[in-house]
Amino acid sequence: MKFDDKIPIYYQIKTHLYHEMLTGKLKPGEKLPAVRQLAVDLTVNVNTVQRALTEMMTEKAIISQRGKGNFVTADQAQLAKLKEQLVMAQLAQVYEQLHGLNLTDTEIIASLQRYIEKREAQPDVKSIND
Repeated sequence: MKFDDKIPIYYQIKTHLYHEMLTGKLKPGEKLPAVRQLAVDLTVNVNTVQRALTEMMTEKAIISQRGKGNFVTADQAQLAKLKEQLVMAQLAQVYEQLHGLNLTDTEIIASLQRYIEKREAQPDVKSIND
């Protein structure tokens, strides 16, 4: 995993794990790797991983079972709520960037619609430069 220096590492780990959960790479009820193993795999400090997992427990995205480890929640409503939060966070970021370019809400919506239409017509489009 490549980390962005501008965003706290624990937050990036949390976001990465949420992405894994929402894309099905980590299934509901599935056991997460041990904290130490995650730290080794991600080449970060154990305390950083623990902070990410603690926040995820607080948000009820993962469940800790004493002596057994941490598990992805099986609560579909909680996973749906998590997905909505992540989508809104991504949209907020894009919205602020586009407003920074002095686009109105109407122009943003029209631009997004054009982008979606272009993507549908050319599924292999990877960037805005294509």
